[in-house]
Amino acid sequence: MEQPEGKEGFLLEAAAAPRQTGPALDSCEASPDEGLIEDLAVIDKKAVEQLTEGLISHYLPDLRRSKLALQELTQNQVVLLDTLEQEISKFRECNSILDINALFSEAKHYHSKLVNIRKEMMMLHEKTSKLKKRALKLQQKRQKEELEREQQREKELERERQLTAKPARRT
Repeated sequence: MEQPEGKEGFLLEAAAAPRQTGPALDSCEASPDEGLIEDLAVIDKKAVEQLTEGLISHYLPDLRRSKLALQELTQNQVVLLDTLEQEISKFRECNSILDINALFSEAKHYHSKLVNIRKEMMMLHEKTSKLKKRALKLQQKRQKEELEREQQREKELERERQLTAKPARRT
């Protein structure tokens, strides 16, 4: 008889091994049923062998189908895990893109604030320049008016001096 390899071979070997179904018989003890026991052992071996082969032939196709189904499930699981990893990497990439977009929008926001501040500073610089020019003109105008008033006073004082009578000198 051929013995298949693997688990099936193990089952056949275990089933084919002689089993002792009673008390152990020593070679010194002679039993009247000794021949009968040997015949039962031969019958038992054949019956066990046939039962084992029947059991194996009954369950082996189902086990092989189960094994193939499990292999297919394992392969599908590997494919699913790969797909899941790809989706996770896409998700991370999307999140990083969102983070980058948020950074760019924040940068645009601060850039517009900076541009507005720059415009305000230029406007304030223009206003202060105009105010300085106006203050300078006003200062020059006041100085001119003060100078004119001073000159006018001096003229009036000179005129009063000239108008005041001078006592005649006696010679």
